[in-house]
Amino acid sequence: QLQLVESGGGSVQPGGSLRLSCAASGFTLDYYVIGWFRQAPGKEREGVSCISSSGGSTNCADSVKGRFTISRDNAKNTVYLQMNSLKPEDTAVYYCAGTVRVQGMCVMWPRLYDYWGQGTQVTVSS
Repeated sequence: QLQLVESGGGSVQPGGSLRLSCAASGFTLDYYVIGWFRQAPGKEREGVSCISSSGGSTNCADSVKGRFTISRDNAKNTVYLQMNSLKPEDTAVYYCAGTVRVQGMCVMWPRLYDYWGQGTQVTVSS
């Protein structure tokens, strides 16, 4: 069974940067679409960004366009989320998730993802 572990979260001031990592074990990530999601207190889980299994297709939420970049290194079985120009509204628990239900593209629908990490906290505050 695919297991995902997020790391790289923490506290940062507005305008700062963090890089989240999603490391996989149990199976190779080569065939999995990976998505990043986040959930703030009292809010629903929302899609942040996703990347196709080959890395050739990505998608991201309007709220993070131009600030967040998703990438993957299948040789390292890891997907990254580079977050720049962080804002207080980016504060949330960030989750990575994997699915094989779609191929050749990616979508940020949580219900399509079968495998989830435990989450990592990102706090943006002055």
